[in-house]
Amino acid sequence: MKALLYALVFVVVSLWFLGPMFITFVGSMTPASELYSFDRIFPSKLTFDHIYKLLVNLGGWRATLISFQVAFTAIAISFAIGIPAGYALARYRFKGKNFIILTMLFTRSIPLIVIAIPLVVLYLRMGLVDSPFGVALAHAAMMLPFVILITSSVFSGVFVEYEEAGMIFGLTRFGAFLRITMPLALPGLAASAIYAFIMSWNEIFAASVLSLQNRTLPAHILATAMASPDYFKYAAGTIMAVPALLFIFFIRKYLITLWGISLK
Repeated sequence: MKALLYALVFVVVSLWFLGPMFITFVGSMTPASELYSFDRIFPSKLTFDHIYKLLVNLGGWRATLISFQVAFTAIAISFAIGIPAGYALARYRFKGKNFIILTMLFTRSIPLIVIAIPLVVLYLRMGLVDSPFGVALAHAAMMLPFVILITSSVFSGVFVEYEEAGMIFGLTRFGAFLRITMPLALPGLAASAIYAFIMSWNEIFAASVLSLQNRTLPAHILATAMASPDYFKYAAGTIMAVPALLFIFFIRKYLITLWGISLK
């Protein structure tokens, strides 16, 4: 009876999350003539015309490449700052440590719309408006507090005795960090990278405010596809979902390793 209850809960949760994705995928490949037909559940044939037109005719392909550029640049910036900061929070004790953590969390409580105008003015003076790098900086600033906190938690789970043993055998602290701590922390860093990628990939307000011609995919969809017929909206949802799913698929082994470590 308990196993049946677990199976039922699993099915309900899976349908809750996978149902909308399935409807979106099917809707994006349904011919326009059959999209509003209520006499059938599934279309008689599937087509990629809507996705092709959105990518080619409506500029979605260029926006997708910009989204990748922005996301990976933002991850690189946030990791370059967040990994050393997270390591310092995990390994050292100093005055104001808790205040720094609370301040980082406080920055995420300020709505982006409040600082939108000052941010645009600052970007205009720095020449970063309508550039992928400018949007990547904004995304890196948004994801940095989470990256620092996640990496700090990950480094706290790696025993400091491993580093001390490495330094006894001749490694410097930096060498012990690179050759011992970083390989052990890779699963957690991969999880942090997934979170950062999805945050940047789905972000729309900063990308819409800070760019006009070089917009990311969500901002481009908001400006074009959302004013188009419903099948283009489904196609836009598919294009948005597939890269994130593929990114998680290729990095999943690190997540499995992380879960394995956490269960020991």
